[in-house]
Amino acid sequence: MRATINSGACLLADNPTIELQIASNAAGLPDADELEAWAAAARLDGSDASIVIRIVDEAESRQLNRDYRGRDKPTNVLSFPFEPPPGVPEAHLGDLVICAPVVLAEAREQNKSTEAHWAHMVVHGVLHLQGYDHQNSAEAEEMESLERRILAGLGYPDPYGDT
Repeated sequence: MRATINSGACLLADNPTIELQIASNAAGLPDADELEAWAAAARLDGSDASIVIRIVDEAESRQLNRDYRGRDKPTNVLSFPFEPPPGVPEAHLGDLVICAPVVLAEAREQNKSTEAHWAHMVVHGVLHLQGYDHQNSAEAEEMESLERRILAGLGYPDPYGDT
C-alpha cells in the first residue's frame, strides 16, 4: 500500500476512508496495511465512512484523556465518534487516538504479542466508533464477544484469555 506523508499524516492512498496520523516517535509501530486490515475487520456497519487513526505518545494521550474523560493519565485508546449536525450526511465515522507507549507497555505486562495487542486496540476502538460500549456487564459481554470473533478471524488469540 502506498502512503503519502504530510505533516505527520499518512493518507492511505489505496483506501481514502482511513487517514493515519503518526504523532509518536515510538519504535515498532504497525504499518499502514495492518492498521487498515484491523479497522476494516471491525467495520460492522457496512458503511464507507472515513476513520482517522492517530498514533500518539503519552503527553497527548494524557491531555485528551484528562480533557474528555476527566482522567489525568495516558490511556491505550480513545474513540471520538463523529456526530453530524442534522441534515449533514454521516461521511466520517470518527477518530481513534492510540497511545503507542501504553499499548507497548500493556503488551509486555500482559505477555501478549505486540501485534495482537495493536490489533485488539484498533478493533476495540472501531467498535466504540460504531456505538458499542462496556459500561455495564451486558454491554461488556457483547463487545468482548465481538472483539474475540473479529480477532479470531484475523488469526489472533482471545485478548481476554489467560496468557
